Parts: sequence; structure tokens; C-alpha cells
Amino acid sequence: MPSKRFKKAQELVSTEKLYSLTEAVALLGKFPKPKFVETIDIAFRLGVDPKQSDQMVRGTVPLPHGSGKVVRVLVFAKRCSRGGPRSGC
Repeated sequence: MPSKRFKKAQELVSTEKLYSLTEAVALLGKFPKPKFVETIDIAFRLGVDPKQSDQMVRGTVPLPHGSGKVVRVLVFAKRCSRGGPRSGC
């Protein structure tokens, strides 16, 4: 049985219409907000053969405001003569 939130979201979307990327992202902003952190998965068909080594596609995309998680970095290094730990020795 679908939830109230799901039914509201279904009313906003037309199943016959093909949305562009900008329209889809704008429509996502209008969906009812859940009580948890949302994620969105996007799949692209690139038309490459991953078995061929020259056609491998790998990469990362930094988020504009980071991942939202606290990142801690531990460094074992010899003492630096320039200054503090953030001086980039």
C-alpha cells in the first residue's frame, strides 16, 4: 500500500511525458520531503565497450558543498621546519 508521500509525488509526475534533466531536477524539488536524507542515482548510457581497455570510463565528481560528512585525516610525517600542521610541508 503506497504511502501518502508517495501518492503526492505520483500526482506531480506524468508517466506519458519524457522530462529533460533540468525539468526532472526542478520536479524533484517539488516532491514532499521525507524524514531521512535523500539520495538520487543517475545512470547514463555512454555507448562504450567496458571490455576494451581504451574505452574505460572512470571518474569522480566533487559535490559543491562536500559530501556532508566530517572527514578526518591522519598523517604520520617527520617534523616540518616551515610551521604548523596545515602549512603544506
